[in-house]
Amino acid sequence: MSTDHDSGVVGAEVPSSDPFTGTTAVAAADAAAEPFPPTSAPSALRAPQPPSQPPEAQPPTTPCTVVWSRGRPYVLESGAGRPRWMGVDHHGRPQALTGEELRRRGWSYRRSS
Repeated sequence: MSTDHDSGVVGAEVPSSDPFTGTTAVAAADAAAEPFPPTSAPSALRAPQPPSQPPEAQPPTTPCTVVWSRGRPYVLESGAGRPRWMGVDHHGRPQALTGEELRRRGWSYRRSS
């Protein structure tokens, strides 16, 4: 015959039922130990949302950022000298834009449809 204090494992917790709530003491203790409630997906797995921008917003300054302007992608390169936005024109030739030129042309984080 086994009793609550004879579980066979030293240091093991034996749940006791609460007649008023129907929960066990161990489950309630575990829930209280969690500092934040669980979410549907960890924040590391959620896709980052680009900040909303007004029409005259400055382009980002983080190297390797990709933005779209007039249906074409541009990548921010930073090497020796000034950072520049590299893309191609409608003939497929390399095209470099400054941040100010890109701002005047209009840009977004997503390709327009």
